[in-house]
Amino acid sequence: MANEDRIVAVYITANRKNGTLYTGVTSNLVQRIWQHREGLFEGFSKKWGCTRLVWYEVHEEISAAIRREKSIKAYRRQNKLNAIENQNPDWKDLWFEITG
Repeated sequence: MANEDRIVAVYITANRKNGTLYTGVTSNLVQRIWQHREGLFEGFSKKWGCTRLVWYEVHEEISAAIRREKSIKAYRRQNKLNAIENQNPDWKDLWFEITG
């Protein structure tokens, strides 16, 4: 994948609607979500099956995305649920949106 195709983003994955949430940051959203879906890395998201992309926010710079990720991780769960519901009320897997 060429550099210009990379999407810098903060994202939330889930195992199901209102289920376990994982918040992350990446400089290549498509690649990173594919890694979640394939279970390529040991850790929280693999253990809990957080493979569905339910929310993301694109950034120009990785430094801004990292700052935003830290603020989201500090949110109460309800704030994260509200963000998901505002952008994706049906909790669709947005993988198909970013790869389509």
